[in-house]
Amino acid sequence: MLVLGPHISIAKGFKAAGCEALKVNANTFQFFTRNPRGGNAKALDFEDIAGLREIMAENNFGPLLAHAPYTLNMASNKAETRDFAKRAFKEDLERLKVIPCHLYNFHPGSHVGQGSDKGIDLIVEILNECIAEDQKTIVLLEAMAGKGSEVGFDFAELRAIIDGVELSDKLGVCMDTCHVYSAGYDIKADLDGVLETFDSIVGLDRLKALHLNDSMTPFGSHKDRHEKLGFGSIGIDTFVNIVRHPALRDKPMFLETPQEKFLDYKKEIDLLKEAAQS
Repeated sequence: MLVLGPHISIAKGFKAAGCEALKVNANTFQFFTRNPRGGNAKALDFEDIAGLREIMAENNFGPLLAHAPYTLNMASNKAETRDFAKRAFKEDLERLKVIPCHLYNFHPGSHVGQGSDKGIDLIVEILNECIAEDQKTIVLLEAMAGKGSEVGFDFAELRAIIDGVELSDKLGVCMDTCHVYSAGYDIKADLDGVLETFDSIVGLDRLKALHLNDSMTPFGSHKDRHEKLGFGSIGIDTFVNIVRHPALRDKPMFLETPQEKFLDYKKEIDLLKEAAQS
């Protein structure tokens, strides 16, 4: 069964987000743990969360994906930025003990001119302080496009972070199709080759989720510009190949494509579900 859904706001609550997912024929969704630009998270409503659990059980949902705020930069050269990253990360992991979601995705960060090695060291330091042995949540490093001083656009950098974390069994990777294509991994012309490279460096067992996004910019552009599926430089055939691929089809997949209306996600979801069954 294909586990597929869009990013959904939880501004109206978790139960409401679950209802929104059903409207577009989704059986999962991604959500921000707090405002994507940072700030404090809303207090948890346990009755609301129970309502989401009911929806998930009744509709055979797959794993949800929690997404950290974009402002969480563990690799920053500013102590206050790293302090916020550590605090928000710890808080989110604590809240995810209650929310029915055991995947937590974050952008590794930007080294801001310090160099990727220094950035990796700073990321590892915070992860080692925050990740606990008894946690059930798997923390996902998102593969990035490589714009600016981003860490994690090279598979070897993701591996270096994983190797530096003591409780590395709590770590995985979320592969964003727009990002990896922009980073120089040609999933359009050679999906199998990219997966073999990923497996040899990181390990396919670490791949826990995918973001499905077409790209507004060409291959290797190192730009993070998402496009609707089939309307960008990656093309719809690649996404059909992904949902049919034996190494990928059982991974939870999440759409972050720019839609005019939320209900437009149903077109992409129905197309991919049909492709996966044919």
